[in-house]
Amino acid sequence: MESHEVLRKVFEQVSPKAIAAEMGVSLSLVYKWAEKPMEDGASSRNPLERVATLMALSQEPAVIEWLCQQAGGCFVRNPESSCKQGFEVLPATHEIISQFSRMLQMISLAALDNSINKQEAAEIRDSWDKLKSYAEGFVRCCEEGDFDQMRRLPKPDFLTKWEPR
Repeated sequence: MESHEVLRKVFEQVSPKAIAAEMGVSLSLVYKWAEKPMEDGASSRNPLERVATLMALSQEPAVIEWLCQQAGGCFVRNPESSCKQGFEVLPATHEIISQFSRMLQMISLAALDNSINKQEAAEIRDSWDKLKSYAEGFVRCCEEGDFDQMRRLPKPDFLTKWEPR
């Protein structure tokens, strides 16, 4: 879905007039955001396009991560994919189950004293976010039938760095 289409969908839920008033911009500008861009690029870039440009220029995932947090979620990067034939389902399945198992072991070790301190919580959050990305790679390989790709995905570093207290 293109950004102007997303904004059209937003306008079904929230009136463009209310958006213009809250954002301190003209109503006509808000309506322009929901128009398909002209071939010559002579239209106003909408806020979604501007954020995408900021992300592309900065290469800083914190921009998107912050937006996702504001929406009550989190950002999980999709790994690159290149579907090839000759995949092996069983080794790929074993690997993803093994990764989840190690993550659960990490949590169990951290909770041995019936508490988890801020540092442990931060490490668990970081590891969980990396594991979600790895798991997304697994799902994409399932969808595309390319399990050989799983061998080339970077494994979350908590698998080698975690040491119990």
